[in-house]
Amino acid sequence: MCRIAEFRDSGLVANFCVNPMVKPGAAHRLSAKAGTAGSIRRWLPLLLILLGIVLFFVFGLQRYLTGGMLCANRAALDRVVADHHWLALGIFFLAYVIVVALSVPGALALTLAGGYLFGPWLGSGATILGATTGAGLLFLAARGAFADWLRARAGPWLERMRRGFQADAFNYLLFLRLVPAFPFFIVNLVPAFLGVRFRVFLLATLIGIAPATFIFSNFGAGLGRILDCNLPISIGAVLSPETIAGLVGLALLSLLPVAYKKWRRR
Repeated sequence: MCRIAEFRDSGLVANFCVNPMVKPGAAHRLSAKAGTAGSIRRWLPLLLILLGIVLFFVFGLQRYLTGGMLCANRAALDRVVADHHWLALGIFFLAYVIVVALSVPGALALTLAGGYLFGPWLGSGATILGATTGAGLLFLAARGAFADWLRARAGPWLERMRRGFQADAFNYLLFLRLVPAFPFFIVNLVPAFLGVRFRVFLLATLIGIAPATFIFSNFGAGLGRILDCNLPISIGAVLSPETIAGLVGLALLSLLPVAYKKWRRR
């Protein structure tokens, strides 16, 4: 014979078959252990990301994610892709996932490398999927670690912001993704704190980063025609004023449904 006891600790619900003869203190210890295990599960992904960031800089991996390194190793990279095309594409995808999930510098160089090594279409596809996957991992890690903490300490202003953002989360996220002026990792974290649904986050990210990614990948595909690898490669060198204006125009179009809904409510 046993009775079912339910314990709630930090959002974790656990059911135990408790012998009625067991002392209450033992039941509380069981609840404490379950709560500790839940806390570890919530914080472990974020701790692994922080450890990855530390190791990334300790081993100086940022040196290998630059346009200059891509130019200096063009011949070797060309041979690897020619001999092991799909394996190289898989490694590129994983590298992009890691760079985005850790939020470390190097995404621009990787995007250019994807266009150069695999062409603008295949390179863009691998970049978009890799960036979306890495952003999703960071989103889940942040939401799991901080969701309960933020919920417990959120004031009225944060709650109003959360409700307003959630009402048009897809359009707001699409706007933030289309304009490359906003830091990518910030746009990964803010929706997690505001309670945006995961599938909405993924879909807006997948669609929103596609235009700029194709522009950078297309630029990278033309790197083989650049003889002087000492030329600096930056966002400003890739995005012309006309291109930036086009991206801003797309971003503003993404906000039209939000403006229309507000006008209808008025």
